[in-house]
Amino acid sequence: MQVQFTVNGRAERIDVPPNTLLVTALREHLRLTGTHVGCDTAQCGACTVIVNGRAIKSCNTLAVQQEGADITTIEGLAQPDGTLHPMQAAFKDCHGLQCGFCTPGMVMSALDLARQNPNATEQQIREQLDGNICRCTGYQNIVKAVKQGMAASANA
Repeated sequence: MQVQFTVNGRAERIDVPPNTLLVTALREHLRLTGTHVGCDTAQCGACTVIVNGRAIKSCNTLAVQQEGADITTIEGLAQPDGTLHPMQAAFKDCHGLQCGFCTPGMVMSALDLARQNPNATEQQIREQLDGNICRCTGYQNIVKAVKQGMAASANA
C-alpha cells in the first residue's frame, strides 16, 4: 500500500505492506533511526513520536493509519545548523540521559507535555513520563531536564 504523510516537515510517500508499523516505516523505509524499538508492546515509550501535535507510541499503530498525518521524530527537532531544540539541550545539560536509548521517546513525551501544560508540576511531569521506561538514570535528572526544557521553550 502507498501511504503519504509529512515527516519532519518533508512530504513523504512510501510503499509498505498493510501491516507495517509506523516505527518500521520510519526506521526502515525513511532511515530515521532515532525512533527506537524497545519492547514492541507499547510499554517502554522508546518509539514515541509526535503525530498531528500529540505524542504516540509508533510501535502500536500502522503506517497506513497515519495517511496525511504530520509526524515529527527526534531528528526533526534540531535546527538545520545542528542547534539542539531547547528540550534536547536540557536533557544534555541536566544529564537526563545515560545510555540514550530511551531519550528520544522521553524528549518527544516531554514536548507533548510542554504543549499541553507548559507549567507542569514535578508530579505532572512524572505522570506524563510514566509510559517511558529508563533503565539507567533513576528519572530525577530526566524530570529536571523536562523542567528546564519547558522553561527554555517558553522563553524561546
